[in-house]
Amino acid sequence: MNKNFGCQNMVSPIKRVLMKHPKDAYQNQEKVNVQSPQLHYIGKPDFEKAQTDYEKLVAFLESSGVEVHFLPADETTSLDSVYTHDPCVISNGGVILCTMGKDARVPESKAVESYFESIGVPILGRIEYPGTLEGGDVVWIDERTVAVGEGYRSNAAGIRQFRELLGHHVDEVISVPLPHWTGPADCLHLMSNISPIDHDLYLVYSRLLPVPFRKYLLHRQIKLIEVPDEEYDSMGCNVLAISPRKVIMLKGNPITQNRLENEGVDVHTYDGSEISLKGAGGPTCLTRPFLRG
Repeated sequence: MNKNFGCQNMVSPIKRVLMKHPKDAYQNQEKVNVQSPQLHYIGKPDFEKAQTDYEKLVAFLESSGVEVHFLPADETTSLDSVYTHDPCVISNGGVILCTMGKDARVPESKAVESYFESIGVPILGRIEYPGTLEGGDVVWIDERTVAVGEGYRSNAAGIRQFRELLGHHVDEVISVPLPHWTGPADCLHLMSNISPIDHDLYLVYSRLLPVPFRKYLLHRQIKLIEVPDEEYDSMGCNVLAISPRKVIMLKGNPITQNRLENEGVDVHTYDGSEISLKGAGGPTCLTRPFLRG
């Protein structure tokens, strides 16, 4: 029987992905206008344009052979539920449900649990409070090694539980301390500063990487492409690998795009002005791959 889930790497071809359309996450412009300031968005997304831009992203994924699944609308969740990467982590043993570090996002894991159960993907376990963990802090280095950012969204207790739940499915869980940066109200995940492009090629913003972890990546013979300072805020470091060296990223980061292309990477771009920049969630955040291979 072919396995219908499993995602302990971040670059093999995406086979199945979980997403949530803005029409279901945002629901209407009024909800957008009310919740955007509460969620610390840098602007209020345009409801109609968000849907149009999102459809183009979905069309690209489907044209790349990805089977796209959509979470339904849910009155308990916020605008942030469009970012399906964070409420869970997919292991080879099943789904690990997260307890989010951002209070407004806590209900999202329940919605994710219901959907995965409905399509026959098993739930391995849940991170229980006071432990917190968010998917954006989890970076698979290889099938047996995973790094987790420890900061304001994922804490030491959550990482300990994560290690216990993974059990025999991994050999090593590396805790990576994250900096204060702009404080607890903003979103700084480990994946804010690192995007795997191939098994031996990562895009990084080294200014916000701990020296021991950066040295570890180099020791693993992973080549690092640097994101320039002027393209960090425009989410130049948030890049989704559809397959090895085939990626999608936000428009408007030409230096980073050029550096990727110089390494032989096939780069595709999308307009993230509404669905990414205002809510601080790029293409990795908008997608939760649950089967790669």
